[in-house]
Amino acid sequence: MAFKPKISVPFICLIVLAVASGSNGGGISIYWGQNGNEGTLAETCATGKYEYVNIAFLATFGNGQTPMINLAGHCDPYSNGCTGLSSDIKSCQAKGVKVILSLGGGAGSYSLASSDDARQVATYLWNNFLGGTSSSRPLGPAVLDGIDFDIEGGTGEHWDDLAKYLSGYSKKGKKVYLTAAPQCPFPDAWVGNALKTGVFDYVWVQFYNNPPCQYSTADIANLEDAWKQWTSDIPATKIFLGLPASPDAAGSGFIPVNDLTSKVLPAIKNSSKYGGVMLWSKYYDDQSGYSSSIKSHV
Repeated sequence: MAFKPKISVPFICLIVLAVASGSNGGGISIYWGQNGNEGTLAETCATGKYEYVNIAFLATFGNGQTPMINLAGHCDPYSNGCTGLSSDIKSCQAKGVKVILSLGGGAGSYSLASSDDARQVATYLWNNFLGGTSSSRPLGPAVLDGIDFDIEGGTGEHWDDLAKYLSGYSKKGKKVYLTAAPQCPFPDAWVGNALKTGVFDYVWVQFYNNPPCQYSTADIANLEDAWKQWTSDIPATKIFLGLPASPDAAGSGFIPVNDLTSKVLPAIKNSSKYGGVMLWSKYYDDQSGYSSSIKSHV
């Protein structure tokens, strides 16, 4: 007869409590691509700090423009010099990191003129970055995990159409993750309507450069109120707290490590929609070591 160890009731309770306490653990999302001194994409994923990496940015697209990616000093898309990133993307994905192409940015040239324009952009993204085929894929043959909407200019028109068209491609096989980086004032001026579609998986809300809804010294009320509105009104799978990775990364909104871990995160992690923290950006995180300091608390 096999020996059956006795497990006491208190021990079982401890196991249950341990599982429950970790139920709202989150991940860290990072933006990479806007500084040539931030290391390679493969090196970024190899740190083990990040669960999501947003390649920033496809900065030109829509309204009849030729789509163009801008990765600062990392590679030259005009000479087809970014295709070498394919091996880096595959290396990241092999480590379980989701690699996402971010559209827009603060200094891009982009807009959608119509629903049909949105459909054409979605087709371009599918064929050139996702599971489709094209003879000139800017990042090579690697298939990215999804598309991020970092829309900070132009109009708010037809981003909902683009999101729905992209979501439809998930039916063709590999899931297309959709993410967005709205500003914390609710609703977002550009992607507010798109976020109502319910097709977004992760929304990393920018709680910085927006004093009415960001953290200020020793005052969490504005941020907490905004967080509750985002988590209750947006039908996304998970909501992330978007922050600058250092004081130099944004004009305002940086939260010191101790304030984040002792005040802010305990106040928002009880939400079932809590997904973690988004940081701008890899370059600034390298300078500050912010992600390393907060990783165990996220």
